[in-house]
Amino acid sequence: TMNVEHEISLLVEEIRRLGSKNADGQVSVKFGVLFADEKCANLFEALVGTLKAAKRRKIVTYQGELLLQGVHDNVDIVLLQD
Repeated sequence: TMNVEHEISLLVEEIRRLGSKNADGQVSVKFGVLFADEKCANLFEALVGTLKAAKRRKIVTYQGELLLQGVHDNVDIVLLQD
């Protein structure tokens, strides 16, 4: 299996690449944008799992527990650390 820390650092890079600053000055991206991105699709075997791991480590935050494509496309994934 891939190193979780490494996957999370890749995730942070992708959120920066695809996201934009919100009103609080934090970088945020919609789950649907992340999920639909071709580079992300190739990078992450389990995007949702990587997001959960990052959330547990307080690196990102988002509403809800499990994100599903389609249902949660509009959920904001917010980067907590710079």
